[in-house]
Amino acid sequence: MAKKRNLKRQINYICSDLFAETIATALYSSKNNKEAIDDTLTNVIIMRNDFIKRISHPEPGMKPHVYYKSLIKEFNLQVSDIIDKIGNLG
Repeated sequence: MAKKRNLKRQINYICSDLFAETIATALYSSKNNKEAIDDTLTNVIIMRNDFIKRISHPEPGMKPHVYYKSLIKEFNLQVSDIIDKIGNLG
């Protein structure tokens, strides 16, 4: 298992890249769908905050290895969903 600090950094880097990619797509897209853009940006921020909190406070009773493995898997699924949303914006 990686250190919590490294896991938090990786989540921050990925979320900041998703945020920047959403902004870039909004600026260079021919579509003007402000609601979808705002929704995607909000989802990125909420996702980041949620996973950072969950790293700091693991569920009691679960083995740490199992907990963090499932946390990473869930994070990757949400990132994939947001990438699909970004792709649909452009």
